[in-house]
Amino acid sequence: MTTNNTRLFKKSLLAVTITLASSQAMAAGFQLNAQSATGLGRAFAGDAVIADNASVMARNPAAMSMFDKTELSLGFETITTDIKVSDATYTSAMNPISTPTSSNYDDAGGTSVAPNIHLIVPVNEKFAWGVNAYSNFGTSTDFGSDFAASEFGGETDIMSLNFGLAGSYRLNDQWSFGAGLDIIYGKGTLKRTTSSNLSANPNSPFNGLSLVDIDGADGWGVGFNVGTVYELDENNRFGLSYRYSPEITAEDSKGQEIKLPLPDMAEFSGYHKLEDTKFAVHYSLQWVGWKAFNKIEFGGTATTPDAAYEWKNAGHISVGTTYYLNNDWDLRAGYMYDIAAQDDLKSVSVPDSDRQWFSAGFTYHIDTASNVDFGFTYLLGEDVKNVNESTPLGTSVSATTRADAILLGLQYSRSF
Repeated sequence: MTTNNTRLFKKSLLAVTITLASSQAMAAGFQLNAQSATGLGRAFAGDAVIADNASVMARNPAAMSMFDKTELSLGFETITTDIKVSDATYTSAMNPISTPTSSNYDDAGGTSVAPNIHLIVPVNEKFAWGVNAYSNFGTSTDFGSDFAASEFGGETDIMSLNFGLAGSYRLNDQWSFGAGLDIIYGKGTLKRTTSSNLSANPNSPFNGLSLVDIDGADGWGVGFNVGTVYELDENNRFGLSYRYSPEITAEDSKGQEIKLPLPDMAEFSGYHKLEDTKFAVHYSLQWVGWKAFNKIEFGGTATTPDAAYEWKNAGHISVGTTYYLNNDWDLRAGYMYDIAAQDDLKSVSVPDSDRQWFSAGFTYHIDTASNVDFGFTYLLGEDVKNVNESTPLGTSVSATTRADAILLGLQYSRSF
């Protein structure tokens, strides 16, 4: 193989893995819902309008107008993934004797921790402002050095932070409006090597060749969000929000520029406390414009071609309930159906499928001004069959993938 072909292969693999590996985050595509333990406990049903603590500003800035005191919420969420590759076969045109090779893998998942903090400050009866920081995307996965199809797996550690500044205005008793600015920082470590079975010659320099070795590639992007809340009365309200997501430009240690388009999002939520009961029902419908993620630009030259993804627009629908047990305890539960962003093109390193969220949680009120929230979600994925990938080096893999996850959230909130 010529030096130019080897260089092209490395760059092509880098273009693929820099983004698709980040899709291990446990929502459709590589979206991560990690701004609130309260929302996690109800599968984020009604999260753009319930406004039970300051974390609501991450879903709808207009909801800040519903607070008459300064509100602070801070917490974290852990995401533990269980990723399996089964019925997998690795083939190399350079090694027809020793391949096809079984390339099953039982545990490519890992655990990520995503912190969050939100602060809302009412100025008067009309205006409020707020700041927050939370994670949009995050993952930690490792296929290990013994994964036979190592070109298609590897080590991934992706993290992003969203720094937000927002304001809201109450027009009257029914209508409120809000807008915010998002500054997004992303950082990642990615490593890929060729398979030890790539060539029939055990001493071939292409066996175990390092394809990607990125440590600390980072970049920034700027987006915005807008929203509105309509309050029919104190027990019934609706929220609508829209978030424009930027294109992140990241740079690796060698100065190579990588452009990653992120999807816009729109969400409609409703909340209804049933009259003369302790129950409330709530729901959300979210649209995510993953179709914008049709390719990643990598270098922009003939020797560093763009990588195609051709994802489709997706989103989720969620429903939930809250039971206000007494002055000390609120109990909640929810269900979400999350639609996959991948369409015809699929990947071993991206077990993206339609997913179901089964969630439960509670709030314990320490006193009238402070409380603690806990949220739990079991995320159930689907088997994705007939996943087929190939590389310019003549290697390919065919497999079935599946990704499940457990999400835990803990949060402290206080009003001043």
